[in-house]
Amino acid sequence: MANFKKSDLKLKYSWTASAESDIAQITGFPDNVLLDRNEGYEVLPFLNKYMTDKAWTSQSTLNKLEDALREKLPGSTRSHANVKKWLNENFSL
Repeated sequence: MANFKKSDLKLKYSWTASAESDIAQITGFPDNVLLDRNEGYEVLPFLNKYMTDKAWTSQSTLNKLEDALREKLPGSTRSHANVKKWLNENFSL
């Protein structure tokens, strides 16, 4: 299981989510939960789950995924399910 920490992220994020524990309890990639790609408390658990799902463990992959979310992911793609789908279709190592 991927277990990256805040210090492993290369981009700058806001860390102001009101309920970090609620975000950490999200399981899977639900279609009804939106991802704020600028909020560290949301991005980090999402990327840990995604990388675990893919059996990826490299920090360089984590950082490439950060870049993809911030620079390439269309602004209209927001739900966890749709972000995962977009990554599956558009991200490669």
